[in-house]
Amino acid sequence: MFVNYKLLKVLLMLNVSVIQPGIEQTFSHVDERDKRRKVKKLEEKRQWSLLSVFLACLLACTVTTAVGVLILSLVYINNTQLHSEPELRATTIAILQKAVDPKFQFLNHLPKSKVFEFPGGAIQWARYRNNIKDYLSIEEEAFGRSLNSQRSQMTLGTLRIKSNGLRAPHWHFNANEHGYLVQGTAWIGVVDDGHVVTTYNVTAGQVIFFPKNTLHWIKNVGNEDCFFLLFFSTHDELQTLDVDDAFFSTPEDIASRSLKPEGGINFIRTFHKQKEDQGVNLPHNLAELVTNASYTQSPDNLVWRYFYDLKGSKEYRFPGGIIQLAQYWKNGSELSKNEKIFSTFLNQHQNTLALSTLKIYNNGLRQPHFHFNANEMGYVISGCAKVGIINTQGTTEFDIHIGDVVFFPIGTQHYIKSACDEDLLFILAFSTGDQLQTLDMDDYLQATADHILAQLFFKKQKLFRVTM
Repeated sequence: MFVNYKLLKVLLMLNVSVIQPGIEQTFSHVDERDKRRKVKKLEEKRQWSLLSVFLACLLACTVTTAVGVLILSLVYINNTQLHSEPELRATTIAILQKAVDPKFQFLNHLPKSKVFEFPGGAIQWARYRNNIKDYLSIEEEAFGRSLNSQRSQMTLGTLRIKSNGLRAPHWHFNANEHGYLVQGTAWIGVVDDGHVVTTYNVTAGQVIFFPKNTLHWIKNVGNEDCFFLLFFSTHDELQTLDVDDAFFSTPEDIASRSLKPEGGINFIRTFHKQKEDQGVNLPHNLAELVTNASYTQSPDNLVWRYFYDLKGSKEYRFPGGIIQLAQYWKNGSELSKNEKIFSTFLNQHQNTLALSTLKIYNNGLRQPHFHFNANEMGYVISGCAKVGIINTQGTTEFDIHIGDVVFFPIGTQHYIKSACDEDLLFILAFSTGDQLQTLDMDDYLQATADHILAQLFFKKQKLFRVTM
């Protein structure tokens, strides 16, 4: 077989010329895909780069804001601490006044407050609370904060003790206690600094006094409930410790070494704390526990330091009613022997209170007056009245009924008008251990020269000579 090499060479050249464009076209497609892939990768990298920058900026802004808020908070706290207490109190009162009726600076509807129930009785409070959540209403809070901001040196509680019930032995760290027995018969115990236990009976209308940090207890020895009004000489949260709480908070070995009971620490371990608070105690098996109770009476010179017969004291009459006072008297010449003991002992302690009963006859008026040296707090025992308070903000007037509590800051002129068919009876406390100093409207107007009054009221001078 003969091969024509020339023809073969021509054919090969023709094939190459035909195949070459196809090969070049194929490689060109490959290059385009590679380019698109590279462009896509570059775009993705660019997008991730922008996102990273954005996230980094967001994180930086967040950290900067947090640091700024922290710095501002620290500056605010420091500036707040630099402010004086009166300024802070004034701000607080201003906010409260906007939120509630201004009368609740001076009025507390105690029957609406929380009742603290115990096996042997119950307690209610008109007082300042450290924790705002302890108030049941903004009105109650306004009253509590008013007592505190005005540095009233006053807290009020009602104590009801069932027959045979016991207000557990206790003491108060930050307040003297003054009580008025509205109803019932009670036996009182006091352990004074001379380690002398003083016991005595109290009946309705009489007053008790326990100095700060003095251990004391109250036992109902009658058949009806005892009902006490208790005033404490503090505008802060009252701090009280009951003996059972103190006992169970003491380590067993410490209690054993201190008390030295027969049986030692094993005897101490036989005591178990009750699940419920024993503030007012009345065990269900009391008859098994106590078979021969003794209620002895201590000598008068001890008893009458803590006890005062207010209902039997001198009556001070005014046109609308009667006032009686359990207080320190600078001139005790008109006091009985026992009243002198109380008056002297009261004045020996700091931040004590003066107690008073105020009876206003039907439609009677306790005219506008104010006290130089004391805040005043009162509880309505019976009747109803209209109360007016005159201060730099103007006149605030409101109605009061049984169980209501009122507060009059020092120097605030106020009046009380009986508005019921029955007499109004108030139990009042004043934040002074000295003799109460009071000035009535008729006294200060009559003591002012008639020509001064004429000039002040644009009336002829002779008019004041006749009428005042």
